[in-house]
Amino acid sequence: MIALDLALAVVIGVSLGLLGSGGSILTVPVFVYLLGYDAKVAVAASLFVVGTASLAGALGHVRQGNLDLLMALTFGPFAMLGAYLGADLARIFSGAAQLVLFAVLMLVAAFFMLRDATEGGRLGYEGPAGTLWSPFMLAKIGAQGLAVGVLTGLVGVGGGFLIIPALVLVCGVDMKRAVGTSLLIIFLNSGSGLLGYVGQVSLPWGFLALFTTFSVFGILIGARLSRYVSQDTLKEYFALLLIVIAAFVLVQNTSPFS
Repeated sequence: MIALDLALAVVIGVSLGLLGSGGSILTVPVFVYLLGYDAKVAVAASLFVVGTASLAGALGHVRQGNLDLLMALTFGPFAMLGAYLGADLARIFSGAAQLVLFAVLMLVAAFFMLRDATEGGRLGYEGPAGTLWSPFMLAKIGAQGLAVGVLTGLVGVGGGFLIIPALVLVCGVDMKRAVGTSLLIIFLNSGSGLLGYVGQVSLPWGFLALFTTFSVFGILIGARLSRYVSQDTLKEYFALLLIVIAAFVLVQNTSPFS
């Protein structure tokens, strides 16, 4: 059984390496429906896996110079606060309610991926030439950071499919640097969200460390494979997979017979 668990970890990592963002959204369904964990444990465990994997990815972008540290340190604290609040807010949500919200976010992610694929990988981004550090701009960054963070804490997704558009469209970060910056922000708000679950759940740390190690190994494989596979085709098929999984999760958690 452990061999299957680690194979799933590699698959999650490969999807992250191939797509850059969005792949981590598979983690919660894997923990709940294939590994048999409670929904709240799965959300907290996902934060650990996603955060650690994102840090590994961010370090790679630092070496390539594709990370805006100032923006990460501006956007990040708002996202961290939101993630901690989202994790605390999870106390009043049932596990089923968290999974329903998670399924809705999967559909949103699928929409962005399909739109990205049809727009040739640009999502229609036409960001401003540079960020204006005005009080109004800081308020917009803060509001978006808080919103993304709350969702991270509630349902355990990194939120890269929301952070990257915010960085490009609102903050004026170019696309390459937005990807690396997003990974660092995901690491920060995942860690904050995980802290919010302290006292709520008990996590299998030994297994998580092993699972995450294999996920990072999968990221390296996926990054190499991405050179040979059409990103638009990948995103189309992955979006369809997300739609199928989201429909399954919704049926499981909203059916009167579930």
